[in-house]
Amino acid sequence: MTIYNLKRTQILPLTLAEAWTFFSDPRNLAIITPEYMGFKILYISGHGPMYPGQIIRYQVQGIRGITMHWVTEITHVNQPYYFVDEQRSGPYALWHHQHHFREVEGGIEMTDEVNYALPLGPLGTWAHALFVKRSLSRIFDYRFKKLEALFVNKSASAIV
Repeated sequence: MTIYNLKRTQILPLTLAEAWTFFSDPRNLAIITPEYMGFKILYISGHGPMYPGQIIRYQVQGIRGITMHWVTEITHVNQPYYFVDEQRSGPYALWHHQHHFREVEGGIEMTDEVNYALPLGPLGTWAHALFVKRSLSRIFDYRFKKLEALFVNKSASAIV
């Protein structure tokens, strides 16, 4: 199984507390996900803040508008510095997504790091080269631009 890596780092003018409040709330994923993906949260386990073991079920539109269901588990939480979500069922053979936050001059540095693998052996490798890599890059590029629009040069306290 080939494991791929996608990593994005961004500086946002937020405090650690503001960043944590925004990014640890799964409902905010819809705000930073491209509309064409038809992203919907179907279920979030538990009440209150994020916790290890929390389960989140999503629905997204995949290739050619095919509806896919995706289940992730929050596996690690170290508030306000990082959390990890892992796919339990969905389109990937492996999905391990780390979200890191650290204070820097002017705000926080937020890093998304995704390690992922595709099913179907050589066919998955072909799909990655043909469209998956490009599709994931587009999603995270959109997320970067959306976060810039939401937080850069604006009052974070008015948004969070």
